[in-house]
Amino acid sequence: MAIRRRLETDPDLDITSFMSLMTVLVPVLLLNMVFSHISVLNLNLPGLSDASAEEQKENRQLEMVLRAEYIDINYPAGIRVKRIPNRDGKPDLKLVSDVLQEIKRALRDKDIDKKDLVILSEPGTPYRTLVSAMDTARSFRAVVAASVVDAELFPQISLGDAPQGDDLAQSGQRQNEQLAGNGL
Repeated sequence: MAIRRRLETDPDLDITSFMSLMTVLVPVLLLNMVFSHISVLNLNLPGLSDASAEEQKENRQLEMVLRAEYIDINYPAGIRVKRIPNRDGKPDLKLVSDVLQEIKRALRDKDIDKKDLVILSEPGTPYRTLVSAMDTARSFRAVVAASVVDAELFPQISLGDAPQGDDLAQSGQRQNEQLAGNGL
């Protein structure tokens, strides 16, 4: 019995449509990678500790208190260095940056390398205001060797709730007594 064999040939693969898809898909995916940049902010949350250590540490804290009508800069904690009223209903973050730069220079002159700042905000503070304040406290634009760079201010930022109005009234006397003695 004779076996008859068929000559089978493999059909050619037509990958033209697949190559067209890749030609369009690769540039689109690469462009989307540029626009989906993710930023990570490191925030420090207050921990549980004994009150005596907290009081000593609290006294050396630099605070930025965000209120609806103004921003207070306090150093040490609770002692106002400068009150910056809002301009046109928005916080004057340029002046805040200038004040923080002056504080950084004054601390550096005293050989204090301070990198942390506590931002205290009222419960109704808009998210955009809080993020803008964090960006302002973290760095500022400086011109170095004919190029603009971001210079570091206070990159370690902690968040908290601003004290109520009654707390400010009680600390008002202590603040007036110590305001002249803070040296800033």
